[in-house]
Amino acid sequence: MKSYVLTVTCKSKRGVVAAVTGYLAEKGCNITDSSQFDDQETGLFFMRLTFISEQGVERAELAKDIEPIATAFSMKAVFNDGDYRMKVLLMVSRFGHCLNDLLYRWKIGALPIEIVGVVSNHFDYQKVIVNHDIPFHHIKVSKDNKPQAEATLMDVVEQSGAELIVLARYMQVLSDAVCKKMSGRIINIHHSFLPSFKGASPYKQAYQRGVKLIGATAHYVTADLDEGPIIEQDVARVTHAQSPDDYVSIGRDVESQVLARAVHAHIHHRVFMNGNKTIVFPPSPGSYKSERMG
Repeated sequence: MKSYVLTVTCKSKRGVVAAVTGYLAEKGCNITDSSQFDDQETGLFFMRLTFISEQGVERAELAKDIEPIATAFSMKAVFNDGDYRMKVLLMVSRFGHCLNDLLYRWKIGALPIEIVGVVSNHFDYQKVIVNHDIPFHHIKVSKDNKPQAEATLMDVVEQSGAELIVLARYMQVLSDAVCKKMSGRIINIHHSFLPSFKGASPYKQAYQRGVKLIGATAHYVTADLDEGPIIEQDVARVTHAQSPDDYVSIGRDVESQVLARAVHAHIHHRVFMNGNKTIVFPPSPGSYKSERMG
């Protein structure tokens, strides 16, 4: 029996849940997990359902036959195959902790994606990527060639069929044009010290100021640098007895875990855009198949 994920977004209105669940029941589908949220401020309703088609109804038929309900409720209803592996393009510069963590989770099956390539503006991780039988693309970026470099990047996206770009500590700022074209399909990670501690040594600055919490934020990329809708965050406590190097190590661990959780949420269609915010539903049962995400 095939499994599917249905995501629903519409204006809050009485009868939405009954209409959708009733439709699935008529189609011989058994709902295995359901999450919903009614935003009182925006008046929007969000719902995510996982279900099994016990009568073998195909996704195309499910999507077509729900159209009258979608029209009646001005609803955006999207069906996704539960076992589909999203095509993901990773991007990295010279800090490899997030890249290596994603590769490990992918390799053991904890992150069910298809990595279609890795882009870097340096050669530091070329051997690592090639050893994983993943295409490696070196795209040098400078002030003089940035438009050409981004054109090359978009060629890689198009040719690889990438549906999601993950900036695994990629230290180049993407242009507004790329951000708009890939809106909702680029995830970035950064430490939580922004905007307090900027520059090349934020952890050292945090140490000098006696910071007690180190954190990380994963968010969708927009034209506003590091201010896109937040998907996932976490913190770790530090003390006066730890050094700046300890801060960096702890920070890298938090960054890796937060980015992995954000990617996991996105590929399982658990993230809904809600203006400048996101709605993130909890994982479905069985979505962590090989290990519990950090």
